[in-house]
Amino acid sequence: MKKLLSALFVTAFLFTACDGDQGPPGPPGPEGEPGVNIVGQTLEYEDVDFDYFGDVNYHSTIIGLPDDVEILTSDAILVYRLEVIEDDGEVYETWSMIPQNFFLDQGTIQYVYNHTDVDVELIIDGNFDLSNLDAGFTQDQVFRFVIVPSDFAEDTGIDVANFNAVMNALDLQEQDVKNIQM
Repeated sequence: MKKLLSALFVTAFLFTACDGDQGPPGPPGPEGEPGVNIVGQTLEYEDVDFDYFGDVNYHSTIIGLPDDVEILTSDAILVYRLEVIEDDGEVYETWSMIPQNFFLDQGTIQYVYNHTDVDVELIIDGNFDLSNLDAGFTQDQVFRFVIVPSDFAEDTGIDVANFNAVMNALDLQEQDVKNIQM
């Protein structure tokens, strides 16, 4: 029995220690699961002015998207409005996601939007007569549009209400924001 085990050991050792020509490569393996490939773009629009439409009692503006920005009909556009806040002499700029509500003495207004793959309509709606709405809400506004695949939030788990988190998830820096003059 010892001789049989010794013979098997020596034979196994000889076959594993042999160097020879490498054979042809085997067939490729199956395709892996698709990864997440998100290409995001950010556009900034300054000096946005709204027009008042008395027949529907709201303010609106339509912003055309640049021709050189590729937007698929399935893409989502996240809209953020710049707010400048002063606190103890310090000035802070923050980006608030639309829809956004403001509770005024006269009632409530809300910024809302809708979009196609060629433009974005921004609307200020409210529950009171908006014909004399303060120009601080309707003139010289700054908005950022972040264009992402429609399943972006689901695939990444990111809080899309947080502008900085969205920019980080898309690996975009401030210098990547495309500024578009109105």
